[in-house]
Amino acid sequence: MASVARVDLDGNPIKPITICMIGAGGFIGSHLCEKLMSETPHKVLALDVYNDKIKHLLEPENAHPWSDRIQFHRLNIKQDSRLEGLIKMADLTINLAAICTPADYNTRPLDTIYSNFIDALPVVKYCSENNKRLIHFSTCEVYGKTIGSYLPKDSPLRQDPAYYVLKEDESPCIFGSIEKQRWSYACAKQLIERLIYAEGAENGLEFTIVRPFNWIGPRMDFIPGIDGPSEGVPRVLACFSNNLLRREPLKLVDGGQSQRTFVYIRDAIEAVLLMIENPARANGHIFNVGNPNNEVTVRQLGEMMTEVYVKVSGEPKLETPTIDVSSQEFYGVGYDDSDKRIPDMTIINKQLGWNPKTSLWDLLESTLTYQHRTYAEAVKKAISQASATS
Repeated sequence: MASVARVDLDGNPIKPITICMIGAGGFIGSHLCEKLMSETPHKVLALDVYNDKIKHLLEPENAHPWSDRIQFHRLNIKQDSRLEGLIKMADLTINLAAICTPADYNTRPLDTIYSNFIDALPVVKYCSENNKRLIHFSTCEVYGKTIGSYLPKDSPLRQDPAYYVLKEDESPCIFGSIEKQRWSYACAKQLIERLIYAEGAENGLEFTIVRPFNWIGPRMDFIPGIDGPSEGVPRVLACFSNNLLRREPLKLVDGGQSQRTFVYIRDAIEAVLLMIENPARANGHIFNVGNPNNEVTVRQLGEMMTEVYVKVSGEPKLETPTIDVSSQEFYGVGYDDSDKRIPDMTIINKQLGWNPKTSLWDLLESTLTYQHRTYAEAVKKAISQASATS
């Protein structure tokens, strides 16, 4: 249990609060619940449809010192009359619920828009009407494409950070055309951000918006056919992990030329805890949470993951470690992409003093060690069963 004399960034004692966490059973929620239980005195009302990733925190009474500080409520926020009551019981609501897998954006655009905008509306409304603070999880996708991506390919300005570094309070949100349904997610997320901001301006809602830039680590997404649907396409880290576990070449969409930055989930959760416990510094702000030092192309990420996996698994590298596939073949018609996603860190650094610590190599080693330990045997078994029946 954390010691009593915990203070915020301004030296004030931190009072225990009750947090209503929507989407607590997901990747980010599970890590945040762990942090809150092991390092703070706060209570969590954990809301989700599934609780597999937080089962270890929900053991029977007295199994943990925090048994009385976390309660799981199995509900879908779409149509559940209990939602407002739970928000009223808490001091702070954190909304993590979303469809956030690129493979869904242009194959399930309606679900994507409903999940990220329509289903989030009651949460914002109940927080505003009941004077409850809201931390809403958005996405770095709201920035869309960089200004630099519209410059001629040979323009030296493409190398100028002013044309590609993404700033919360300055950068425009640039999306592709309407038939590129990949932007259904970013557009829904941007509109809920605008609604929350408007609730703050017109009705005094206390809010913080988080824009994650590729948070990765243990428990992210699923491995198709093991703890998720066989035909499912998770995000890039889990896709590549699945290929490595199955000893298949990594599929590089459109040659893996997109550039991304990656931040370790445990570093990112530190930032969220600072937002929770420093409302005076976090309210009214939108925060980029990423690691601009961990920038690679998707191709480089694949090559790095291959090297790390050889180290953690002891298995030799494939002769052909990667293959190129077109985005249409991989994601279907209507796919589009953003070229670069590099966060400006000025605001979060100034308000909360937060900086990420973990290098890309270290976070991949930690994550792939977990993936190998958790899934390698199950994948081998699934492969041998499949070959026995074929």
